[in-house]
Amino acid sequence: MKTRTEHRLFDGKLGFYEHDSTVCAGPMHFSVYLPPAALSGERVPAIYFLAGLTCTEETFMIKAGAQRCAAALGLALVACDTSPRATRLPHDDDHWDFGQAAGYYVDATQAPWSRAYHMHSYVTGELPALVEREFPIAVEARGICGHSMGGHGALVAALRHPGRYRSVSAFAPIAAPSRVPWGQKALSRYLGEDRAAWADWDTCELLRTRRFDGTLLVDQGTADKFLETELKPSLLAEACNVAGQPLQLRMHEGYDHSYFFIATFIEDHLRHHARALGR
Repeated sequence: MKTRTEHRLFDGKLGFYEHDSTVCAGPMHFSVYLPPAALSGERVPAIYFLAGLTCTEETFMIKAGAQRCAAALGLALVACDTSPRATRLPHDDDHWDFGQAAGYYVDATQAPWSRAYHMHSYVTGELPALVEREFPIAVEARGICGHSMGGHGALVAALRHPGRYRSVSAFAPIAAPSRVPWGQKALSRYLGEDRAAWADWDTCELLRTRRFDGTLLVDQGTADKFLETELKPSLLAEACNVAGQPLQLRMHEGYDHSYFFIATFIEDHLRHHARALGR
């Protein structure tokens, strides 16, 4: 593991790092915020944040304004890049919503993407193993949160891995990727044209057979330009209702898809995670 930069912040430490990833076939960047409690020797719970399209491991740490509250609650924050970047593939940067910075937190099965695009395995397995080994972060005390593409990734991770996360939340998630243009574009290329293979990567489809042992907290702005075409929270509400999955879906008048929206409600999300993690 290589340290790129570290910064003092609210009596904790924010660092940006690089390591060689096996599942993503090359170096990956990630960031960790350690609260003061961790610097004093305590192993603290961590919230893993999955960012959205075009973002990097820096976006959440710079824009969300989460560290002050995380410091007070004694929570570590972990964020990562949104796709492999070292393994360059033909046309991987032709589109802003597919390829570079758009890994969709799935494990690709179709060539050439299957060479490196295994973001689900990275964020649910390899990355937590690394940070729980290298930093004073508690093992098996995790929450997961995400925004947009990352909200999709967080919800899917929580449903696919019972017991791995004690809490989950999302901002403006792509709730039903099988039924929206963003998801259809990504899933057809990463997983192939057989739609049956998409079900394991679609929150609404997973809810037909799986549950999360806790409440899903989801915030959505009513002025989000992607609300009706790409996000469709009503489908998530319907799927949770049918499944009996507890869901707290909060619609916020006038808020859009930006990090201004996330910064407004991030404290609510951190406190939601903290309660589940015993902080």
